[in-house]
Amino acid sequence: MTAVPRPMHLAVLCPGADDAAVPADPRSAGRIDFAFFERLARTAERGLFDFLLLTGGELLTGGEGLCPPEHGERGDSPDPVGRPEPITLLSALAAVTERLGLAATAAPAVNEPYELARRLASLDHLSGGRAAWHVATAADPRAGENFRRDGPSGRADRYAHAEEFVRAARRLWDSWTPDGVPRRLAHSGRHFTIAGEFTVPRSPQGHPVVIHAGDSADAREFAASAADVLVTRHGPPAAGTSRAAGPDAHPVAHDRSPGGLRVLRKAAFVLGSGDAEAQERAAEIRRQRISPQCAIRALERIWGRDLSAYDPDGPLPAIDPGPAAAPGAGGPSGTAARWRALAEAKGLSIRQTVIETSGRQSFIGTPRAVADAMADSVARGAADGFVLAPSPAPGGLDDFVAQVVPLLQERGVFRPRYTGATLRSHLGLPEPVWNG
Repeated sequence: MTAVPRPMHLAVLCPGADDAAVPADPRSAGRIDFAFFERLARTAERGLFDFLLLTGGELLTGGEGLCPPEHGERGDSPDPVGRPEPITLLSALAAVTERLGLAATAAPAVNEPYELARRLASLDHLSGGRAAWHVATAADPRAGENFRRDGPSGRADRYAHAEEFVRAARRLWDSWTPDGVPRRLAHSGRHFTIAGEFTVPRSPQGHPVVIHAGDSADAREFAASAADVLVTRHGPPAAGTSRAAGPDAHPVAHDRSPGGLRVLRKAAFVLGSGDAEAQERAAEIRRQRISPQCAIRALERIWGRDLSAYDPDGPLPAIDPGPAAAPGAGGPSGTAARWRALAEAKGLSIRQTVIETSGRQSFIGTPRAVADAMADSVARGAADGFVLAPSPAPGGLDDFVAQVVPLLQERGVFRPRYTGATLRSHLGLPEPVWNG
């Protein structure tokens, strides 16, 4: 008997203006212009995508874009156009789309449970059940300067703070009964004390979909306990490897039903009429991603020093990494040593070295080759689907929708039409049980 293909889930990443991973389309009006977002959202909905995810920076390490991407006191931000507030923008996109899920990034470190839960529930009502919340735990510490407060300090404290924040938000969403009766809420925890009444009725999905992005054991553990979707650079590991290794390996430990968490890989793609053309396009996109300024920033993250005086087209620094260097940068087998060896062997400048070592696109080739590789990845259980970073944005998504989506549908791994109205229906997730 022929096995039924696993359904594939697709989302699109709409990053902050400074995200070098997704270069801007020169034909777009700019990333503060509504037309930029509208075009991306309409294209994603035409392609029957599950949701659009709006971030304030790089998905797996960034927050919601509450401060400019400066380095130290130099003030050399590469963000010349600013960033709109995500839930406001998604509320506007709800009016020009009908089925596409709308996911906003918001960091617990710089928000309050009541206020954020209210805005997300409002978006869920306004969109007819299409709202989602990407919980960002890696907020830039400088963002706290805009709020006259410090966020949680250590990594463990950030996750404990975020877990209580999500738990409080879910209690607020459950404080109205399914038949529309409000009830008083009392929450007292380590980080938050809430006593009062929520002003928004239970939303069309019960709760907005909760998303978390990360590769660490802490990120996977948090997703397993608090999220509906995990976004990762890698798929889930084999079940049983360890309790914290992957969310699907231990759903019972968090009172989760099997299949109650979707795991999506962040992926980039490059299409061409043949493999050689696709590879050349991929190389050109990598060159576009790494401007001279970005190359120096990348070098500074590795070396842990101010290297603004260095020429991006000159050789790598002869000095060793400083105390603030990235983990594993120093020593004879560290990143800096490997970069020096590569640069010397190939005669590379700083910028050329950063380009050479930057992340490669996930899928490169003809539309059919890309469709086959994506389908095979899902069939093997590497992930339930992908969050795609189009290059350039927003126009890079047009070719994927026109050329790859029909081939995925032909293979029977992607929906031919939307069958439900809510984001939970797209993802195949149950409505949360009311716990009022």
